[in-house]
Amino acid sequence: MPPPHSAPELAQKISDILMDWKIDRKIFSFTLDNVAANNAMVKLLKTQLQLQSSLLCNGEYFHVRCCEHILNLIVQEGLKVASDALDKVRSSIKYVKASEARMIKFKECARKVDIEFTTSLCLDVPTRWNSTYLMLASGIKYQRVFSMLECDDLAYKHCPTEDEWEGGKVMCEFLEPIYDITTLISGSSYPTSNLYFMEVWNIARLLEKNSRSHDEVVKSMPLKMQSKFEKYWEEYSDILSMGAVFDPRMKLKLVEYCYSTLDPLSSEDKVNRLKTKLYILYDEYKKKGDDAYLSKVSQSSGRCNSELGESKFMEGVRRQEVGKLKMNPNVFVVSI
Repeated sequence: MPPPHSAPELAQKISDILMDWKIDRKIFSFTLDNVAANNAMVKLLKTQLQLQSSLLCNGEYFHVRCCEHILNLIVQEGLKVASDALDKVRSSIKYVKASEARMIKFKECARKVDIEFTTSLCLDVPTRWNSTYLMLASGIKYQRVFSMLECDDLAYKHCPTEDEWEGGKVMCEFLEPIYDITTLISGSSYPTSNLYFMEVWNIARLLEKNSRSHDEVVKSMPLKMQSKFEKYWEEYSDILSMGAVFDPRMKLKLVEYCYSTLDPLSSEDKVNRLKTKLYILYDEYKKKGDDAYLSKVSQSSGRCNSELGESKFMEGVRRQEVGKLKMNPNVFVVSI
């Protein structure tokens, strides 16, 4: 949409789209990045949909923050620990990629130290931590080449020290499983809502494990990341756990186990709270199903007796369906 991208304009645009697609009464949640305009826009849109009585549980689950974006904020907090080493790796790669002549020189240095140049150097976007991980991994592979370039090219002044390279390797090992998790939950060709809880739990366990590391870099990174993690985890762990419960491979037992490993003292209360919210959500869907059926019966009340007899038969079928009700497939989760 053309500017301005203020909260009222964004809310109006999305409202128009929802009405045009005829799903304005079928929205369960919106997933957005943590941007001030988005937060204000969601409040406006939520108020409008609440006035239409369109939201389940009065919109309790309407705003779900983007898990990948939150993970980026968490990891960025940890990367501050080794910012000096990262800046040197970034500057080194930027220096080599700045001209064709420098790239040729770099490849010559690779031949001198018997390293085959098979993977291109990757320059990151500093605001996206996964690209920083890829940059770090590509730079570490050519550590000896950069050292040779420092000897051959007097203009090159950014080579990390031996200790900085070692710190980068340790950091890369720590970030690799988080990178794999980010890649998994960012998939677009398969369902992901059932995966979030388990993968976020894996990250929590990873932070806890590495906070006891003997390496100072690895130990300090998760300590900085944990405070941000706990802030967001507490805010929306319920909706993530619901997705896991509805996965027949996981169900409530796995969620109980995950909560108990994170905090045994509060796990029972959290599971009971989750059960209560699931029952409330079920009742909301059941009520919507019953209301939709009664509306159809009311519309067909003027039909002939044979049609009414058929309606009574369908009522019995409908009640059986409501008894087996799971989640209404005609409800949308919108991700922006």
